[in-house]
Amino acid sequence: MSAYPEQREIDQKHRPPILLVDDEANQREMYKHRLERAGYQVRLAESTEAAVQAVRDQPPEVVVLDIAMPERDGLSALHELLDLAPSVPVIINTAYPAYADDFLAWAAEAYIEKSSDIGPLLSAIERALARSQLQ
Repeated sequence: MSAYPEQREIDQKHRPPILLVDDEANQREMYKHRLERAGYQVRLAESTEAAVQAVRDQPPEVVVLDIAMPERDGLSALHELLDLAPSVPVIINTAYPAYADDFLAWAAEAYIEKSSDIGPLLSAIERALARSQLQ
């Protein structure tokens, strides 16, 4: 049993790559640290443009996408990301609960409110990976 409650049993030969998109450096680093501790490879993007380029260069297995970002918000990039890599699930991770009722219309895999408890995000990532492996 791990000392960290968010630690998951992940095959260390295959650490699923996740692209985390958030404009706030502290948020990116906190989530990166915690997701890596849970066994994932984490690539970071500070903007939607960087995320689009990252998906073009090397599609991850899951994208975790913030909505509210300067210049171009996450929702405006969501469909472009899905066009580039239709089999890659996108999880919306935002501080704004007001959009929660609409996320299915956007074709997002899940909608998670930002929190220091990353348990819900980890669960959403695991569900997305399991579902994509079945396809």
